Amino acid sequence: MPSEPETSPLAGIGDEAAPDLAGQLDAVRELGWNLLELRTLDGVPVAELPEEGFARAADRIGEAGVEVVAVAAKIGDWSRPVTGDFAVDLAELDVLARRCARLGTRMVRIMSFPSGGTAEPEWGRIARARVRELARRAEDAGLLLVHENCAGWAGDDADRALALVAEADSPALRLLFDTGNGVAHGYDAPALLAPLVEYVAHVHVKDAVAVPGGETAYVSPGEGEAGVEECLRILEGHGYRGALSIEPHLHLRPHLRASEADPGRGDRAAFVEYGRATEALVRRVRNEGALR
Repeated sequence: MPSEPETSPLAGIGDEAAPDLAGQLDAVRELGWNLLELRTLDGVPVAELPEEGFARAADRIGEAGVEVVAVAAKIGDWSRPVTGDFAVDLAELDVLARRCARLGTRMVRIMSFPSGGTAEPEWGRIARARVRELARRAEDAGLLLVHENCAGWAGDDADRALALVAEADSPALRLLFDTGNGVAHGYDAPALLAPLVEYVAHVHVKDAVAVPGGETAYVSPGEGEAGVEECLRILEGHGYRGALSIEPHLHLRPHLRASEADPGRGDRAAFVEYGRATEALVRRVRNEGALR
């Protein structure tokens, strides 16, 4: 069996660097990394790419010597309320089961379905049942679903996230922790992470500050109000060795709809600068831990 890595490898969500695959690959290689998290290519989610286009992309990633650490799905995200047709999410999972096998990755990011106006306890009952079914199918397909602390029933509450994992009762469901989502969603990220850390299988590195008008601005890691450094200390202290995947949001806000604001496009230079800042922050946290 392969040995566990001594440190967490660094990765990046590619469309934060460039819309096109060539730009995404160039950005991670410029950083000297070989891990890419796929969300969209030319603005199209992985599950929605035409078959021929996906096959070409998979070949190109392999030829570049880059590994796909995870795929970000739309399953249960801000665009898929619990009132929507669950068949859409199941169909996406079926597509991603095939495509992840081709990409050589098991990990798929999901969320837990916004309420769509459905009140508790019905919202929670439906969301948990859906995630349980998704986990059952993922287990059969050899996938690992990672639920992000973002949109949905369990997005901002540790007890709900733990209930989601417990009710699914499957090794195919774990958690993705995004260090920066607390600022936008109104919670303390390190406090949320502490009771969840043993279930975290993937991490997004993001930082942010609250600005007047209830808006959120995104900044370099460690320079904002999200508690990124404390989150990294919690992860390091628990022995987390999964990937740390940067999601700068400096030039791309994928959750924004055209009617709300321009979501923007990736920026390679800013992505690389963010990656360097993340390397420095991670190195400092690890060095502090080694000195204790």
